[in-house]
Amino acid sequence: MSHDKIQLIRHLYDCFNARDVDGVLDVLSDDVSWANGMDGGHEKGREAVRAYWTRQWALVSPHVEPIRFQVQNENTVTVEVVQTVFDLDGHPLQGQQDHNLKDKTVIHIFHMEGSKIVRFDISDAVSS
Repeated sequence: MSHDKIQLIRHLYDCFNARDVDGVLDVLSDDVSWANGMDGGHEKGREAVRAYWTRQWALVSPHVEPIRFQVQNENTVTVEVVQTVFDLDGHPLQGQQDHNLKDKTVIHIFHMEGSKIVRFDISDAVSS
């Protein structure tokens, strides 16, 4: 069961990095609560997530690479990711202080019910 959840989340990252918003939205619950990494807070519902990413992708080109998955319990998976942000021409982003998206390692926390993500949170990675 946990292998299926990890595969679903891997697919989500592949879709996100390919800008396949419909592919990502397919695995979200209708009333998902999704962390807004640019402005803070959470987006509520699939269409709010679509609008958030459409706006984000019009400003920058983020890429997230999962490097470690950990199943916390049957409904929660944490993923350590390297987040890299490029400008729209594919160059490293300059002036990252204009928003909260930066090149860094963060923890993504997925809360699931069955095969749907119901909540997504972001936490700073703990330095080792």
